[in-house]
Amino acid sequence: MCGIAGLIECSGQAPDISRRVGAMCDAIAHRGPDGDGVWSEDGVALGHRRLAIVDLTPAGSQPMLSADGRWVISYNGEVYNAGSIAATLTGFVRRGTSDTEVIVESVARRGVEQTIADLNGMFAMALWDRATSTLHLVRDRLGIKPLFYTVDTHGVGFASELKSFSAAGRSFSIDPASVASFLRFGYVPAPHSIWAFARSSSSASTLAASSKISLASCSAVRFASRDAFACIRVPSTANSPARINPARAHNRST
Repeated sequence: MCGIAGLIECSGQAPDISRRVGAMCDAIAHRGPDGDGVWSEDGVALGHRRLAIVDLTPAGSQPMLSADGRWVISYNGEVYNAGSIAATLTGFVRRGTSDTEVIVESVARRGVEQTIADLNGMFAMALWDRATSTLHLVRDRLGIKPLFYTVDTHGVGFASELKSFSAAGRSFSIDPASVASFLRFGYVPAPHSIWAFARSSSSASTLAASSKISLASCSAVRFASRDAFACIRVPSTANSPARINPARAHNRST
């Protein structure tokens, strides 16, 4: 179990974003006692709390950049076929033994869609494309690994647990409909969360974010006849609230 968190500020002006994402990671320190890290530039920050399992060395530390410097990943999970994927990557020289490195280098060579389609495992991850200023949020087919997100006038936030958003200084009211769902079912079904305006990334579903500030949705990746990723393009300015239009959920949120 690891923890991921991050913020994308639409204005691009966020001098304290590294501190805020660091606080988001500190709020979920129990998910990763073996290390922590924050990567940031130009109003974008990805954070990680590490529980070292596969690669115990610093080579597995996150957030991790691809060798070409284009992609940044913050990832929670385990991919069981990382070795076989690594064997297909032309010119790939491993720096360590982590599955994280295999994922980010596969994305750099083959793209997000092909990489995610080939993954066999449980995962929640954020992939930042520095070339196109695009954030990809990915959750596994069964929704084993949790992933929450927000889209508002500030930009985009994501985290493994809701408490990270509070640590970043954002506040939300309780969603009465989610309370009713909890009392009826014993859990809050995705894509909802107990907080209004915070959403759970649904397993086996497509998420899209759109608004007047041009948060553009992209088509879903399909793998094993199910969708499990969202792609959010971050604009340079923000003047109005975003509207979140998640697709229907098929599984309970975890």
